[in-house]
Amino acid sequence: MSAKPTIKVTQIGSPIGRTRSQRETLIGLGLNKRHRSRVLEDTPAVRGMINKVHHLVRIEPAK
Repeated sequence: MSAKPTIKVTQIGSPIGRTRSQRETLIGLGLNKRHRSRVLEDTPAVRGMINKVHHLVRIEPAK
């Protein structure tokens, strides 16, 4: 079996002053405070969510 690819997503921006949908997208990614990170499976759905809030997050390959 091959391991599924993963990415590390870190919140670097504040959701204050952003649209409600952007705040909800961050929560959907499991992020709610700056400098918190989550390791997520690299799927098209997750990539779409990241694309919506790309200015608020940093993406790195998971180790």
